[in-house]
Amino acid sequence: MQNPEGLYDLSTDVAGVPEGLHLVAGLTGFADAGGAVTQLSQYLVDTLDNQVLAAFDADALLDYRARRPTIQFDQDHLSDYRPAKLNLYLMKDELQQPFLLLTGYEPDFQWERFTAAVLQLIDHYRVKSTTWVHAIPMPVPHTRPIGVTVSGNRAELIDAMSIWKPHTQAPATALHLIEYRLQELGHPITGFVLLVPHYLADTEYPLAAVTALESVSAATGLIFPTDRLREEGRDFIAKIDSQLENNQELAKLVGTLEERHDSYMLDNPLRSPLTDIDGELPSADEIAAELQNFLATRRNGDDEKSQ
Repeated sequence: MQNPEGLYDLSTDVAGVPEGLHLVAGLTGFADAGGAVTQLSQYLVDTLDNQVLAAFDADALLDYRARRPTIQFDQDHLSDYRPAKLNLYLMKDELQQPFLLLTGYEPDFQWERFTAAVLQLIDHYRVKSTTWVHAIPMPVPHTRPIGVTVSGNRAELIDAMSIWKPHTQAPATALHLIEYRLQELGHPITGFVLLVPHYLADTEYPLAAVTALESVSAATGLIFPTDRLREEGRDFIAKIDSQLENNQELAKLVGTLEERHDSYMLDNPLRSPLTDIDGELPSADEIAAELQNFLATRRNGDDEKSQ
């Protein structure tokens, strides 16, 4: 395994970190349907008490030309520069239970070295368990709870929560590699894949973040404040449902997704919830087209509020 020395800096400002904490992880850069990981990470950092324990070296890990940092331009000069961050935080949940959060960009380079660094931190802090989340688009209806596929070595969570257990190949993420290495070591590891409605994949779907938080809670016992996200989620769903009321074709398409979802959940647990009996996937194109105006209007409204 690669030498992780120099890949991150430990903070000298944080003392007395308890051993045996849960580690929660979510990295952005590949699939983040519904903005689930982005919302989860931002919500936790903005809402909970936190301190940076370790900061990773972006110059070694990030392709700046693919994901360019943000600068602020004020009339005739540059006033701010915001580099991408990948940090390990010491957090406290709503009940003041401490835990660790690894969040930020997914590394573009040196995955083996990054994995070695994360395993080194896990060993350094004697981490009790590791739980990570990501989200992918699937042809499922927004009118049903967001399902999850669970990986790792915690059989009780897989048996209780994983609604879809495929045999497949998929593009890996850096956290997949970390899970694989931790599984080899016998460290308790859980990966949650959220199955987000594919026609909502390109927007921030608040209920995806709620499901991510609920999944982490189930794996760790940590308690998170979700009232604001749930309220935003109810408003989001109400606006989509108003589109269904005024468009029978759209309602029919969503109804087809509902029938296939319910058939899988109730009648045939061996068949994928994403296909009909012939194995065909429903198309997202018409649903996406109908919702495009709604999502654009919502984004414009958010922009006006922020001005």
